[in-house]
Amino acid sequence: MKEASDIFRIVGIVLLVLFVLAVGVPLVLAAAGVALGIIGLLVGLAIAVIKIAIVVAIIYLVIVGIRALLR
Repeated sequence: MKEASDIFRIVGIVLLVLFVLAVGVPLVLAAAGVALGIIGLLVGLAIAVIKIAIVVAIIYLVIVGIRALLR
């Protein structure tokens, strides 16, 4: 069971690094004044990912709340 825990931890860290790179790098470059079309695209993509994550979190909370009420 410890091996599965380690695998989930590694996968989580890798996903976190990818998210930070997808969100942080374009924001830092935009703050530095590098105005390229690809940067705008990456920032837009990062914002879309954040919006999707928020929607998924809200749906999850609603489902958990309904489940708690039914118990």
